[in-house]
Amino acid sequence: MTDRIQQIREEAEQAITTATDTQTLENVRIHYLGRKAELPNLLRTVAELPASERAATGKAANEARKALEAAIEQRAQHLAAVELEQRLERDRVDITLPPDPRHDPGRLHLITETRRELEDVFIGLGFNVAEGPEVETVYYNFDALNHAPTHPSRLMTDTFYVAPADDIFDPNARLLRVHTSPVQVRAMEHQPPPLYIIMPGRTYRPDNDATHTPQFHQIEGLAVDTDITLADLQGTLLAFARAIFGEEREVRLRPHFFPFTEPSVEVDVSCFNCTGGLTAHGLRCPLCKGEGWIEILGAGMVDPNVFAYVREYGYDPEEIQGFAFGMGIERIAMLKHGVPDLRMLYDNDVRFLEQFG
Repeated sequence: MTDRIQQIREEAEQAITTATDTQTLENVRIHYLGRKAELPNLLRTVAELPASERAATGKAANEARKALEAAIEQRAQHLAAVELEQRLERDRVDITLPPDPRHDPGRLHLITETRRELEDVFIGLGFNVAEGPEVETVYYNFDALNHAPTHPSRLMTDTFYVAPADDIFDPNARLLRVHTSPVQVRAMEHQPPPLYIIMPGRTYRPDNDATHTPQFHQIEGLAVDTDITLADLQGTLLAFARAIFGEEREVRLRPHFFPFTEPSVEVDVSCFNCTGGLTAHGLRCPLCKGEGWIEILGAGMVDPNVFAYVREYGYDPEEIQGFAFGMGIERIAMLKHGVPDLRMLYDNDVRFLEQFG
């Protein structure tokens, strides 16, 4: 009987070794170790053998069964790995090929695209890009920019204060900046004149309507040097207007008031949608409301009081002058691309956003 067990073991081991796939190996297992296989049946009949043969036969049969089970498990792992490698090779996907159906490539958001376009214009005019924190102090956001203690923008209804803000007049009270102007002061503290910078970034005010959102983007500019005049400001903004809105554009300055500039001006650009306030069909222009001019930004000569806060860094108002300007990036995008509602820029409607870029 032990001779037959040894013969079965050798035949099974040979079949296991020559099995070329997991299905063939499974057939080998069933043939030699299945319920109807000869070796398991021998084990079940050991008790019927003469007493002198039971021990040797039972031991040989158990050893053969365990050896074959181990050999099958080892061979199964090897064949499974081989078949997985073959399947991966067969199912390989070339990720460099275009998808089917083809997906549209990504594009810059209109706000980002407009910001970069504005940066390129002013970098070409000799300005550098400066950035600062969005969570500011009252000192940098208001005090150092010559805002009077009674200025309405200091109120909690006009500014997002960061709790705790027990005293909104405390210079160290924290808030979300309402403009990127604090970067002007920070930049002057770190670099003596001459200084030519633009300051793009996010700003925050509690407004929400068709032309205002609680978060919006600004880009401001500051030029400080000797003999800077209002004419330099006008020439800079004329170059900007023509680069963004077309070579035929003109700009005009109107008197205004800002706490941090004196004199201050509102800047208009000649309408690029009409001629003299009338469209090509003789109708009143809907963009400029028939005025022929579109307001685009505020600007002015830096107030000497602002320089007084950074006098120790080389900004003596008796020796240097400067101009500053600021505009909303969303407003420029709306004007240039005819966007009717500012909130459309934040709705994440792909049907709207895919029109640009």
